[in-house]
Amino acid sequence: MDDDIPHLPVLYEEVIAGLQIEPGGLYVDGTVGAGGHAIGILDASAPDGHLLGLDVDPDALQISRRRLAYYGTRVTLVPASYVSIKAQVDALALGTVDGVLLDLGLSSMQLDRSERGFSFQETGPLDMRFDPSAPQTAADLVNTLSEQELADLIYRYGDEPASRAIARAIVGARPIRTTTELADIISHVVRRRKIHPATRTFQALRIAVNAELAQLSEGLPAVLSVLCQGGRLAVISFHSLEDRIVKQFLAREARDCICPPEALICTCGHRATVEIVTRKPIQPSSHEVARNPRSRSARLRIATKLRIDAERGVGGKD
Repeated sequence: MDDDIPHLPVLYEEVIAGLQIEPGGLYVDGTVGAGGHAIGILDASAPDGHLLGLDVDPDALQISRRRLAYYGTRVTLVPASYVSIKAQVDALALGTVDGVLLDLGLSSMQLDRSERGFSFQETGPLDMRFDPSAPQTAADLVNTLSEQELADLIYRYGDEPASRAIARAIVGARPIRTTTELADIISHVVRRRKIHPATRTFQALRIAVNAELAQLSEGLPAVLSVLCQGGRLAVISFHSLEDRIVKQFLAREARDCICPPEALICTCGHRATVEIVTRKPIQPSSHEVARNPRSRSARLRIATKLRIDAERGVGGKD
């Protein structure tokens, strides 16, 4: 194993326990990254459990391939998004799987590499793509969107109250090519804060560049479709918008009826497909936050896929 990788898996013990991993099981890490959680899944599913690891970041896959080489044929790594999980599972003829983990957002490994353009603390290109082959970079957005479009993006995905002033300053300073150029511009607009003035704007640009919220909305039903009955889904989110999408998806899938409240009789035919394990999201302990400050905003939600009973009828409203 390579212990020099600066990657601390967030909520590691909670994820391994929450997935209820069994020896010989089939598991998918849909955002395998540097392989931190994957190691725990493989150890817990020994001696013959199998892990399919997906990631669109070729640098992450290179690292995880090296770190997980110890497990040999028990690991399959594929350069793909978790949105395509069904196609990837089908291609390997795995049928259904016993558990899926999604660890969303930005990894420490990506943030620490200035050439990837995620950090405002070191000079790098305004890139921010998880998948370097994707067509649109942060520079494209910063230098081509209108002032109104930029303001809306920064407010929507960054919850930035100074979005209009920041957008105005960006447009006035274009073209902007590097991370520190952009951070300096923002710092002249937004001054006194507990967090760096550029934090929310960089977050918003990253989410937009990688279409993270759209990917999550599309990917969750796909993930659920490959889980076996009794299989578990674990999702770690770091942003309130991500967590809201996960929460609302699980709440919907945990209900037998999703008709509007005013409907007197159920006509939707929807049946619950999951049981929510975590009524409230699991958060990192104070000890973990002290050890890894980037974990402080993490939220873990877990659900179990229900058995679909053909005998169940769809009746009136709950």
